[in-house]
Amino acid sequence: MNVTKKAIQTNAAPAAIGPYSQAVQAGGLLFVSGQIPLDPASGQLVGASVEEQATRVLKNLRAIVEAAGATMSNVVKTTIFLKSMDDFAKVNEIYATFFEAPFPARATVEVSRLPRDVRVEIEAVVNVGAH
Repeated sequence: MNVTKKAIQTNAAPAAIGPYSQAVQAGGLLFVSGQIPLDPASGQLVGASVEEQATRVLKNLRAIVEAAGATMSNVVKTTIFLKSMDDFAKVNEIYATFFEAPFPARATVEVSRLPRDVRVEIEAVVNVGAH
């Protein structure tokens, strides 16, 4: 089976900092690469607090979702990577402001290290076939 895949790219989110795409659409699904709190214009890290970082991460995620012609209501699955599970409640509070019920399925994991030593990274799977 040959599935066509298409890279999604927007200047409203940070450019990829490695050999990957901001997102790839395959069929009716969009796979958004893990977003970290980088300012799209400067490429610099944003925020010292996990709340500031989570807000920037989710704004970056939303920009990519919108570049694919979808909205955050089309997000069906996210994975949150935290440097410390102690930040779970704080990130959850910010996360809840970007999504409405029915909320995406989600996994949250604590990791030993993230790119550029950030405190949070989020990736997503989006249904772009029904919007």
